[in-house]
Amino acid sequence: MSTEPETTTGDTTTPDTPSAAAAETDGAVEGSGVPAEGTEDSVSAEGAESAEGAESAEGAESAEGAKGPENSEGAEGSEGAGEAAGADEGGAAAEGGDGASGEAAASDVSEAQAELAAQRVERERIERRRAERQGPIDSGAKLSGKAADLLAAVRAVEGGAAPTATVFAAPEPPRRPATPEPVRRPQPVPVSPGPASGAPAPETVEAVRAVLSRGGAPEALAAQVAAALGESAAERLGEDPWQLLRVAGVRPEQADGFARALLGAECAPDDERRGRAVTGWLLEQAALAGHTALELPALTAALAQRGVPDPDAAVQNALAEGDALAFQDALDEPGAGPAADRRAEADHRPAEATDEDSDEDGEDSRPVRVLVGLERYALAEESLADGLSRLINSAPKQDGSAEDWERTAASAQGSTAELIRAAAGHGLVLHTGGDASLAEPAALLGAARSLGLRAWAATHSPVGRGRFGALPGALDAAGAGVATLAGLLSGTEGPGRDTDGALDLDLLVVLDAPQLDVETAALIAESLPDGARLVLSGDPGVLWSAGPGRVFADLLGARVCPQVASRRPDPGPLGELVSGIGIGELNQVEAPGKEIVIVPVRDAGEAVHRTVQLVADSVPRAFGVSVEQTVVITPGHGGAAGTRALNAALKERLNPGPGRFGGFDPGDRIAYSPAPGRTLPGHVVNADADGLHLSCAGEAVVVPRDRVEGAVRHGWALTAHQAVGGRWPAAVVVLPGDAVQALSRPWVYTAFGRADRHLSVVQGVEQALPRAVAELSAKPRTTRLTALLTPRAADQD
Repeated sequence: MSTEPETTTGDTTTPDTPSAAAAETDGAVEGSGVPAEGTEDSVSAEGAESAEGAESAEGAESAEGAKGPENSEGAEGSEGAGEAAGADEGGAAAEGGDGASGEAAASDVSEAQAELAAQRVERERIERRRAERQGPIDSGAKLSGKAADLLAAVRAVEGGAAPTATVFAAPEPPRRPATPEPVRRPQPVPVSPGPASGAPAPETVEAVRAVLSRGGAPEALAAQVAAALGESAAERLGEDPWQLLRVAGVRPEQADGFARALLGAECAPDDERRGRAVTGWLLEQAALAGHTALELPALTAALAQRGVPDPDAAVQNALAEGDALAFQDALDEPGAGPAADRRAEADHRPAEATDEDSDEDGEDSRPVRVLVGLERYALAEESLADGLSRLINSAPKQDGSAEDWERTAASAQGSTAELIRAAAGHGLVLHTGGDASLAEPAALLGAARSLGLRAWAATHSPVGRGRFGALPGALDAAGAGVATLAGLLSGTEGPGRDTDGALDLDLLVVLDAPQLDVETAALIAESLPDGARLVLSGDPGVLWSAGPGRVFADLLGARVCPQVASRRPDPGPLGELVSGIGIGELNQVEAPGKEIVIVPVRDAGEAVHRTVQLVADSVPRAFGVSVEQTVVITPGHGGAAGTRALNAALKERLNPGPGRFGGFDPGDRIAYSPAPGRTLPGHVVNADADGLHLSCAGEAVVVPRDRVEGAVRHGWALTAHQAVGGRWPAAVVVLPGDAVQALSRPWVYTAFGRADRHLSVVQGVEQALPRAVAELSAKPRTTRLTALLTPRAADQD
């Protein structure tokens, strides 16, 4: 699965608006389909717009300052699958207020309130024990005011919460994955980032701690500041207190308070150091929302909202200092040539003065848009464009004659044959389709190997690797041929690299391509040797990547290479339902075997009650699907029916225990996040002095004790971004009333599409569901790949 974390900007609930009323639904209703207007035949989801990517990667919480999961009392009873409203509120989730200041909202349910109190006592005991073991935490434990707020915010982010300021995303900005900066022929990168090899020296950390203490900031931030600013961190922070914004979770107002404490009367809103720092912070926030750059007007408007008196000057200072880069992308006009990209030299041409581009004679004038971005993502996007252009314009190796390829294609049928023919003569091919279409790239791998090619496939998770590896043709005679992307790039899986540092293969098929962010995609493109073939395969209707960019959608729109659309629709009522969603129609479908069941609920508490009942009793009894084969999907982590509340209730019902190992017990189902944007499902085995021992996709994983809180969650309930790329025999999708603003067509398409045999929809949003499917497409992202790629591909023709 990709991942991940979906976040919300409302801080207290899953959607933006915590006060959104829960939908009222009277009576006990058991449905066998999704209510919508009209009935349509099954329609393929191919060609649907690329899905929404404004949800965050795994590891980002929906509510800042959260102090643990809200608990819901597990529902008791034995009701049939899909039996819904009409029962008493047997189990209600008390919504913990994950507000920006970390204050908790009161629950209206007395039983849940008592359970919450017990949970808080237990968590407070765990926190006290942890604080006794970790000195840096003690140093900030008794802070108050701005320092306490700052410490709470950073701890929340370290625990997986999203920054409270989500400036450019609505409703859910993703966190960017910590992928190495792409370079040509990159060397292997570690599968899961551990402590940085260049960890700050103890004396550097101590010097930073002293500066933080002078400014009233939590001393626990010392190691993070030292890692971000380097050996001279103390001097840099003392000279420019706004450098504190380089630490994840710190907001401008908190950095302002620190600066006032250090600088006194010298601190002023128009300080150019503040303008530069806030500019960089806003660009980082934009990256969390999926943008690789921002248009200049949007950036200056955001700076003005943050109290920067002269936004244009702030941008110019950031460009002059190298904190950001400016670009001019020529816009196409009727009769104009391909879009051209030219980087604006900040010290020679003012970025704000580039509304038009013309030569010295004033001829061939074309409008341009001015973009500002961080160097990291700018270089990644340019590196990706270079690598893809190289593949597009270099002839594939002649592995097998044209007659052999044609004979192999002729033995296949339909779009499988089209895919084989396209891969035979092109270095880059795009393949679109739903879950059933995975058989086509598997057949391509088998055909390529029969012609002597070194062919491999790469998935985003071990779950995807296992599913794809079970298809005919996916594996070679030795049982190899499918790897995870992380393992492929690190060298722990796959064919390894040749003497030039390129991947030692002739054909690479990357599955779930919509989940590729620009940095990972750049690493892949630049790792392929000349003459290799790259096939990007995926469903364009699912959610976009958790990290910056919309690589697959940009490539589909650029039309610089062959595109093969699968003609294999997903079968059955579920396939018909999801195909309709892909084109914006939530159809009533016939489900004679109760493949689709609607469970109306009145509020979030009832949603939690019914979800536990479905997972623990109704679905296993009615459909023979075990608890381990059922996934719960909800829009976010926070709120009364978010993943934390649902996981607390499911744990209480399915694997109760004291949570002696950082809130976990042996047998707990978990979601492990080795890096932002990646989620590995698994189970807790045990714990010892080395850390928490997990089993993830059959592999043993040990998570160090200091990383457990930020990297491991309970995993009975997931967000859609955590679940994308995986499928389960049964899925329970929870839509509480406060989730209305988080819904969109891509989200619904992704969540509903995770079920193989049975889908239960715990529905509390009423008509907001069909409205979201019909009207709310993917949130736009500002990227440069299309403008970069089109002229480069054309120039090399």
